[in-house]
Amino acid sequence: MKIREVIVVEGRADTEALRHAVVADTIETNGSALNEQMVAAIKQAAATRGVIIFTDPDFNGERLRKLISKSVPEAKHAFLTKDEAGRLIKHHSLGIEYATPETLRTALKSVYTAETAAVTSDITLSDLRHLGLIAGRESAKRREHVAEKMGLGYVNGKQLMNRLTMFGIKKQTLLEVLKELDEED
Repeated sequence: MKIREVIVVEGRADTEALRHAVVADTIETNGSALNEQMVAAIKQAAATRGVIIFTDPDFNGERLRKLISKSVPEAKHAFLTKDEAGRLIKHHSLGIEYATPETLRTALKSVYTAETAAVTSDITLSDLRHLGLIAGRESAKRREHVAEKMGLGYVNGKQLMNRLTMFGIKKQTLLEVLKELDEED
């Protein structure tokens, strides 16, 4: 299964579990806290590819689902039961990371859109270096400007490349955003 939408999950273990089940991009909220930058990234994903909220079937997962849904009402939802999320495994917490690949595919099957054309960006790591977005004295400031203007959420150099690719942002668009910054200085 290759999924067009970006799947919003709570953490890295969820992303790893999904990688064993489907081909999809994820945004990790890193727990149940949700800051403005993360909301911006989820909104950008919703606008460009759509999102599926796939959180753990516990209090914090449901709280996070409601917070995201409030900001992104068009988001789709995938669910696991507590049994599917590992309740039957002794001494473990509940979580997407405990579900089998088949269970994850089944949960996503009714809400996902099959990816028919790859999302692409023409931006390279070399471009990011040349544009002062990685490995430079002012790179953090420049990345922050780009991330804020493009709704990418907080990003380091590697995350910037991943998000630009995930959202299919083209080099010309990036250059226009950087031109604004350079004109401000």
